[in-house]
Amino acid sequence: MPTESGSWAAARQTKQKRKSNSLTLKRTNSSEQERPSLHRDMLEGQDSKLPSSVRNTLLELFGQIEREFENLYIENLELRREIDTLNERLAVEGQTIDGAELSKGQMKTKASHSTSQLSQKLKTTYKASTSKIVSSFKTTTSRAICQLVKEYVGHRDGLWDVSVTRTQPVVLGTASADHTALLWSIETGKCLTKYVGHAGSVNSIKFHPTDQIALTASGDQTAHIWRYVVQLPTPQPSADTSQISAEEEVDFSDKDDLDADGDISSDCPTVRVPITSLKSHQGVVIAADWLVGGKQAVTASWDRTANLYDVETSELVHSLTGHDQELTHCCTHPTQRLVVTSSRDTTFRLWDFRDPSIHSVNVFQGHTDTVTSAVFTVGDNVVSGSDDRTVKVWDLKNMRSPIATIRTDSAVNRISVSVGQRIIALPHDNRQVRLFDMSGVRLARLPRSNRQGHRRMVCCSAWSEDHPTCNLFTCGFDRQAIGWNINIPALLQEK
Repeated sequence: MPTESGSWAAARQTKQKRKSNSLTLKRTNSSEQERPSLHRDMLEGQDSKLPSSVRNTLLELFGQIEREFENLYIENLELRREIDTLNERLAVEGQTIDGAELSKGQMKTKASHSTSQLSQKLKTTYKASTSKIVSSFKTTTSRAICQLVKEYVGHRDGLWDVSVTRTQPVVLGTASADHTALLWSIETGKCLTKYVGHAGSVNSIKFHPTDQIALTASGDQTAHIWRYVVQLPTPQPSADTSQISAEEEVDFSDKDDLDADGDISSDCPTVRVPITSLKSHQGVVIAADWLVGGKQAVTASWDRTANLYDVETSELVHSLTGHDQELTHCCTHPTQRLVVTSSRDTTFRLWDFRDPSIHSVNVFQGHTDTVTSAVFTVGDNVVSGSDDRTVKVWDLKNMRSPIATIRTDSAVNRISVSVGQRIIALPHDNRQVRLFDMSGVRLARLPRSNRQGHRRMVCCSAWSEDHPTCNLFTCGFDRQAIGWNINIPALLQEK
């Protein structure tokens, strides 16, 4: 998450340190007890400031690691010989091993080895050789459904948030660790307005439901409300970036960030002063959103509170306390006076302001790590994402357990749900963006290759129901936002 200084690099280092898994060593029994002694003899004459007990423990662990790798190496050689022998026997019988036809029954011809164990190892071996063929078919299907339309490049640091206006003209907004928020023409990718009023990382951006007004939250402990006026440029034809062969659908290399020497936002009209500044938090303001109607706004902070403000007077209406650790996100219901806040304390809370005289609180406990975001759907559902690599769908009428759970292979960041088709977009730490339906069925993965997609962690996703070309936007640490065209009818047909 962002720091008050706005350095996304330091933020990523903190997040990675928090998520790093401790190394667990598997202790194995071995007859080669002399190896730790050998290591001790070799290092006997070397200077070390470590206590002897700690040093001996380390040497013992290193010896165990060496023995474990040697056992794996020997097992690998034996398995290779078993495969060769089996291939020879099958060749004599006029058969060949195929990954799709391999089964435990075929392994019974090798009586000297455990049938089920050898079968499983052979399946694993041949699965690797066929996975590229299978993935190429999936890639072709995914490209037909999800196509990259436009890249929005101009920030000088990582992007935390992306949002789309709910009024005409429809423009894209991005919030960055470079202390700025930018508004973009969706069609041309041109920067239309630059907001420079914050003194820290801009962590979120949301647009007023009816007026040309934006709400931004920042590491400078404030949220700003500012007005913008944009005039959309004439769209220019652009090259089709979606035509890439299936063979190029590979992971990104760890190349450097995009070259930011040419700052295309430097000639944008600049807004320097907000209409209103909301100043009641004692820590980073990580997110902010408008309540229905746009007369009130809610902010979430690292000071473990969320604040509800009157927009016209800037007065604090309610301070929402109860979370045990820093807040990570807040979201408002599109049609009702409901607020949901998420936190590092592994919970998210539902705040009900429909009755002006009293507000109720409900606590959702279902994750085992930081809840990075929780968002409303049009109906009576909340979808929550977490660093525990799961996404859960909840029914507001029954909060005891989720009605669907999505398990992934990477931490989930700020999610979004499409209003019309109720499709969940999941941005991941591992640079992937996946689409699921509300029942937890995976629909697609956005294309990612050396020529398109995000090069670093994807921080946020946002759906747009009003734009004919781009209906999904993502942003990440690679300093860019991307507009995608998702063929939803084809997506649902594939399902």
